Amino acid sequence: METLQTLGVALGFASLAGVNLYLTVFVTGLAIQQHWISLSQTYPELAVLGHPAILVVAGVLYLLQFFADKVPWVDSLWDGVHTIIRPIGGAFLVVRVLGTVDPVVDVIGALMAGGVSLMTHSVKAGTRLVVNHSPEPFSNIAVSVTEDVAVLGGLALIKYSVVHSDPWLLLAVFGTILVCIAYFGPKLFRAVRANFWLMWKKVTSPSVDELSGELLKTMPVDEERLHRRTNPQGAPIVWAAACLSQGAKNIPGNLFGYLVATSGDELRVAFVASRRFQSVAEVIDLRGYRVAHEAKFFSENLVLDSLEKKTKYAFLFARSDRALVQSLKRFLEERLCQVAPVEVVSDGATTAPLLGVG
Repeated sequence: METLQTLGVALGFASLAGVNLYLTVFVTGLAIQQHWISLSQTYPELAVLGHPAILVVAGVLYLLQFFADKVPWVDSLWDGVHTIIRPIGGAFLVVRVLGTVDPVVDVIGALMAGGVSLMTHSVKAGTRLVVNHSPEPFSNIAVSVTEDVAVLGGLALIKYSVVHSDPWLLLAVFGTILVCIAYFGPKLFRAVRANFWLMWKKVTSPSVDELSGELLKTMPVDEERLHRRTNPQGAPIVWAAACLSQGAKNIPGNLFGYLVATSGDELRVAFVASRRFQSVAEVIDLRGYRVAHEAKFFSENLVLDSLEKKTKYAFLFARSDRALVQSLKRFLEERLCQVAPVEVVSDGATTAPLLGVG
């Protein structure tokens, strides 16, 4: 039971350090200094956290983080700096929890704790990167406050486990959190990778005025093979545009793939994306859809929005691909005008045709 208790406390500290290292150290040290919890027999090595110097440093750093976490993009920069600091801090806390004199156990515990802290830090940093795309700052504030409350709740759970010598609840809660991270981690990784790609293209690509909206007809071999599933008649490809998917019906979000149109199929386009474990080849019937071009801060979006059902597809292109997206929209307008009446809706510099059945 004592081993399980130590394992649960170590797992808890490592997880919380990856979310907010300074708050974890400050609250734990304050609890030790104020004798809210007694660790003299169970984890005497943690008593150093109650030293006034450590409390002052941790408190000041937490105060800096408290304000940095509320500012869009500043929080992501702060997280980037702490990609190394938080795992090291988590490893230090776990080594103090173990309190062993065996160097082998110390090294193994530090490595495992650093890995756990890095997992929770990656989820925190990835979530912040995604949230930063919202135009208002309130979501950043809400996420930051939620993280702080979660850390305080986790520390309260650790205290309860130590006082009542009950490791099972502690192991169950933090174990479940790590399992959820392992399950949802790949989706978050794709979102972070997609956001970094869009940001990189915005910084490094030529200006919009230097590019043309030329439509290409070629795809990589894997995507071309997938496209045959959606094109059994073998109709020639009119254009194939590389893009990112946004999560929609039968299409996972943040996939690098191709939006494809073929000749003789006026009301259908296909999206194909080659994945390591499960590829996507989805046909989109455009009947009753409204097509629009939306300019975002990091991307140019081609949006297909159903007027009859709650279905919306959005395909993201780099900001430098504005001319390409406009060409795709014009192509769909011209093609669908032949089979459906079109209503043009003005929205600044953007127009959107109403695609319906005549």
